[in-house]
Amino acid sequence: MTVATYASTSNRRVVAFHDLPSPEDVRSRLPMTPAQEQRVERDRQQIARIFNGEDDRLVVVVGPCSIHDREAALDYANRLAPLAAMLEQDLKVVMRVYFEKPRTTVGWKGLINDPHLDGSYDVNHGLELARRVLLEVVNLNLPTASEFLEPNSPQYYADLVSWGAIGARTTESQVHRQLASGMSMPIGFKNGTDGNIQVAVDAVAAASKPHFFFGTSDGGRPAVVETAGNENCHVILRGGTAGPNADADSVEGVVEKLRGQTATPRLMIDVSHANSGKDHVRQAEVAGDVAEQIAAGNDAIAGIMMESFLVEGAQSLDTAKLRVNGGGGLVYGQSVTDACMNIDTTVDLLGELAAAVRERRTRRQ
Repeated sequence: MTVATYASTSNRRVVAFHDLPSPEDVRSRLPMTPAQEQRVERDRQQIARIFNGEDDRLVVVVGPCSIHDREAALDYANRLAPLAAMLEQDLKVVMRVYFEKPRTTVGWKGLINDPHLDGSYDVNHGLELARRVLLEVVNLNLPTASEFLEPNSPQYYADLVSWGAIGARTTESQVHRQLASGMSMPIGFKNGTDGNIQVAVDAVAAASKPHFFFGTSDGGRPAVVETAGNENCHVILRGGTAGPNADADSVEGVVEKLRGQTATPRLMIDVSHANSGKDHVRQAEVAGDVAEQIAAGNDAIAGIMMESFLVEGAQSLDTAKLRVNGGGGLVYGQSVTDACMNIDTTVDLLGELAAAVRERRTRRQ
């Protein structure tokens, strides 16, 4: 750690600079195997083909709102992996493995920032823990999904990610559009928190172009990053303050906007967040409606996102700390951020979505 000094006008509100290892160092200590590299590349290509309309399956990004407990996350992954294998003819199941949480004001920022959940901000440990979780999930032959929030953190773990998201609060950010232009996997841009679709449509267009911007090299040095552009980007509908946008009319309206950019417009629907009013029970209702649209022959819906964990609902970290004092603590397998469906509901919905894809396929024949 280097304590900030105030010999000039710089850094007046910076308390200290804490050293980080380079991305190169972390990846060398926790390397991927050749088999893992092949799996990730295969999964990225398959997801891209689905969004390009070359594969008629449905991408299902499902899992905890955020990862806070390695053991519970891997427990969930071990239950999801056999389901993914069983339904692979109809669904491309991808596990949410989210480590960074954007906050409207303040709050726990995720496993990388605060892995001990106690405000100690042991980021060095958080980066290594996140990478270990991803390595273990990929070992289960299960693709991983993550939201990219900090512009420099993906270099530490994105080589293990098959699908990425840019969140509603950052879709309009030029920094994140540039970041997506250089990412190696398909990227989804969520509509704005107010429900604005155009910002996500514009983001997809911007990320498809080459960019030059300030960044950090794999060796940890300041660098100008030059990207080629990412042609595998798409819009994610998550609703907004104006209301949900997962219904058939809303989907068709977005498709019309996308037709100006591509001959085969396809998108993902997030059945959580504003589309369900952040009500984990309503997630299943919204997913059922999306399944009906797919079964009716809607080809534009290429993906769906659901928040799911072992135990339904959510718990407060502050409440858990109080329980520690009186005996207890965190409920195992329950979210500490947004409320999630439980694993049993998830199993039922995956079966329903697979049946909808089969019905859509039959209608084409």
